[in-house]
Amino acid sequence: MLLASPASGLDTGDTAWLLASTALVLLMTPGLALFYGGMVRSKSVLNMIMMSFVSIAVVSVVWLTVGYALAFDPDAGAGLIGNLSHLGMSGITPSSLTGHVPTLLFAGFQLTFAVITAALISGAIADRAKFGAWVLFTVVWTVLVYAPVAHWVFAPDGWIAAHLGALDYAGGTVVEVNCGASGLALALVLGPRVGFKKEAMRPHNLPLVLLGAGLLWFGWFGFNAGSALGANGVAAAVLLNTQIAGCAGLLGWLVVEKRRDGHATTLGAASGAVAGLVAVTPSCGSVDLLGALVIGLVAGVVCSFAVGWKFRLHVDDSLDVVGVHFVAGVIGTVLIGVFATATMTGHVNGLLHGGGLAQTGKQALAVLVVALYAFAVTWAVGKAIDRVMGFRASRDDELTGLDLAVHAETAYDHGVLSHGASAHHSAALPHSSDKAPVA
Repeated sequence: MLLASPASGLDTGDTAWLLASTALVLLMTPGLALFYGGMVRSKSVLNMIMMSFVSIAVVSVVWLTVGYALAFDPDAGAGLIGNLSHLGMSGITPSSLTGHVPTLLFAGFQLTFAVITAALISGAIADRAKFGAWVLFTVVWTVLVYAPVAHWVFAPDGWIAAHLGALDYAGGTVVEVNCGASGLALALVLGPRVGFKKEAMRPHNLPLVLLGAGLLWFGWFGFNAGSALGANGVAAAVLLNTQIAGCAGLLGWLVVEKRRDGHATTLGAASGAVAGLVAVTPSCGSVDLLGALVIGLVAGVVCSFAVGWKFRLHVDDSLDVVGVHFVAGVIGTVLIGVFATATMTGHVNGLLHGGGLAQTGKQALAVLVVALYAFAVTWAVGKAIDRVMGFRASRDDELTGLDLAVHAETAYDHGVLSHGASAHHSAALPHSSDKAPVA
């Protein structure tokens, strides 16, 4: 993420582009809700969608009151956290600038990153988490995990950016590695779903998955190109890098499926595109078009295998947050050290451009530290919430379906149940098959 000199004054073109990018990135969370909602079984689709939508509300409030100050206020020491001088956005006015754009707009842009990162974690614990526990988790996690990591990587005086010198243009560590490691920790805290490895648990609505993936892809241009914080040539290069990596990821996944399984699937196409887009997120501002192509292709191929590891390890990462976001995030972040070019970074060359292995080591260290921190703190937070209020839904609620048990409604009902209705009458309500074949 580029932070221009604050002395340069407001640029209306840059401001207009960042306003549009902020809206694009916010749209990614409803897109994620549809993507995840289509991937779960029909009895928990509304709950899955609600976990994303409530993240928009909760994280927005937390970010504007305390999160932004923790992440982007001047460093309190050692590059670890902001000094809270702008708690509650105090002291920031419409005339305050971050580079060429209003600071209030920059804070809003960063808000959308925090929102989708929290929402992404929900995919690892689909079908079995208490809704109230999830709401509390997003509050605590945003403060204790997301905000500090964002300071390390995105703040000009953060230790990863300023002291380590690792590159992360739009959030390979802050968003992807962070949510993947956190999702793994929560999946371990809650344990596997009832029937894991014994039941198919196939997506109930593949068109919904593809619609969600399309909205994510659309929003990703704001995510990556918007991180240039300007309407300029860098944003244009980043936009094309984003597009080619998403395409390469999609094609790579489909080739693996065709050779391994004999058929290419719509779910594979959606997942491959997301894998490529995830991998290019940290590298889009550091590599050329060929580098982005290779990174997206590698991510699509590797992640198509990685999503099956959960069955070998008996870790129920329900919607493959680890297999796609964590793995592709690691690939994209580390390969910066191989494909980075000074024509994009301004000063850093990767291994293939004569820069040696030093940058690769910095990238790997950034990934390792963020992953360990996110996993450890998330595990502790998850355990604490589980002890205080219980994080996992009851077995009966899980078997009934969280839509009916928690929200008293179903995706295929024309109304909602009355407050006195029993959740165990779900058999009388129309549901689509939970065993719809993957196309």
